[in-house]
Amino acid sequence: MTPSVGVVIPTRDRPELLRRAIRSVREQDYPGPVRIVVVFDQCEPDLMLASTDGVPVMVVANWRAPGLAGARNTGILALDSDLVAFCDDDDRWAPRKLSRQVAALGDADFATCAIEVEFRDRCTPRLAGCDEVSVEQLARSRMAMLHSSSFLIRRASLVNSGQLGLVAEDAPGSQNEDWDLLFRAARRSPIVHVDEPLVRVLWGRTSHYAYEYDTKISSLRWIMARHPEIHGCPPGAARVYGQLACWSAATGKRGDAWHWTREAVRANWKEPRAAIALAAMSGAVKVENVLAALHRRGRGI
Repeated sequence: MTPSVGVVIPTRDRPELLRRAIRSVREQDYPGPVRIVVVFDQCEPDLMLASTDGVPVMVVANWRAPGLAGARNTGILALDSDLVAFCDDDDRWAPRKLSRQVAALGDADFATCAIEVEFRDRCTPRLAGCDEVSVEQLARSRMAMLHSSSFLIRRASLVNSGQLGLVAEDAPGSQNEDWDLLFRAARRSPIVHVDEPLVRVLWGRTSHYAYEYDTKISSLRWIMARHPEIHGCPPGAARVYGQLACWSAATGKRGDAWHWTREAVRANWKEPRAAIALAAMSGAVKVENVLAALHRRGRGI
């Protein structure tokens, strides 16, 4: 029997992008039942989006912790489908996304797929080069191609605290909650990955969090405290220390920036983010300009 899929789309004040995301889900070639729940977070729900035609759309308000994590959990708990998929309101799916992932999932609990990054007028595919993802891989790298809009998960595992459990609502600013969920899933068994760019992710100023550096710092420290595997992997630790150095430099916290730069170099002297942080502290570059240049190539700091 073809499993049913519930798609959670959290949203806040992006009506045009939201409609595009909904349309991409409704255009899936998946033969099984699909249902969408749009969760309005910290804004008034648009009840006109609700529909029973074709792929049904349910509209609800976030009744859990404000933010992306709470909105996703609201959607998960509003559904009764076999599987749950996430799609951010500024992203969109290729028509074969669900079909390819459900076929690959088998008896596993969690599947991802590769992405295509859209920044301004340029699209860049981001592939993982594998069909399974382990804890060791996640400790070494955030693996940005495993974007939350690619997640497909068994709902029974999400709602059972003894299994995977819900999205972590204590993540500062609801950032890195997706990396945390990946870690928790990979500890149970390797994550199934379809290495095709089946999701187009929009980067840039449409993000509510792109330049909230203090929140980025808090969320990175939160994820490292929860997952000691990062500390135990020198290249992975250096990567996070380098990010902390860059975000600290961007906020003018020179003492913190120097501290995290030293930690990054100690862990891995080749870590490029340490050089970016040093250049930012010297005034040679601005972190925002480096971010924009990297985003054009489908990359981040």
